[in-house]
Amino acid sequence: MKALILAAGRGERMRPLTDHTPKPLLPVGGKPLIVWHIERLRERGFGEIVINVAHLGGQIIDHLGDGREFGVSIRYSDEREEGALETAGGIVKSLPLLGNDPFLVVNGDVWCDYSFDSGFELGNDLAHLLLVPNPPQHPGGDFALDGYRVLLEGAARYTYSGIGYYSPEMFSGLSYGARPLAPLLRECIAKDRVGGSLYPGEWRDIGTPQRLEELERELDIGRP
Repeated sequence: MKALILAAGRGERMRPLTDHTPKPLLPVGGKPLIVWHIERLRERGFGEIVINVAHLGGQIIDHLGDGREFGVSIRYSDEREEGALETAGGIVKSLPLLGNDPFLVVNGDVWCDYSFDSGFELGNDLAHLLLVPNPPQHPGGDFALDGYRVLLEGAARYTYSGIGYYSPEMFSGLSYGARPLAPLLRECIAKDRVGGSLYPGEWRDIGTPQRLEELERELDIGRP
């Protein structure tokens, strides 16, 4: 299974840090956010990684290269000419690099200790979302969960972690261009084609400089 790391965003809430550095390259715990993902993906058997880039994307390409330094193969879906295509649009453009099999998608601006599963099987589902308990900045959550089925409504709502397993079928027939992921997910959920699971472990949305500083302090405390 291949993995796609979404790294094309502008990172407006992270300014001024992202005025000169793309958010995935911001350091925490001694290494860039995106390198945490790459190392964990390699450890879990993901040898081929696709990264989409736009804002200051050349810095990401220069820093990571072809991935050999990290023990993986990295290819890039370059959105610098057209500007970031949003999540679903970025996935659509990346499909030729991802192939015909299910693939993992990971937001480049989250930090977690989740064990990615290179052998995950979707069955008849179009997607399987990793949901997490709602963080303070997103108390209402995104979706409900009933067993392993993701629902649009329900008493217990959780937040989409930015990590999910997807079938190329979910994006087939979609036209090229900027497109958010949430409406597409809602359509598939309404058809009962999306599974999910709740992850109670460490997960952070690194969306502001303050959250980056908080994670840095916690990682520093945990160092021997």
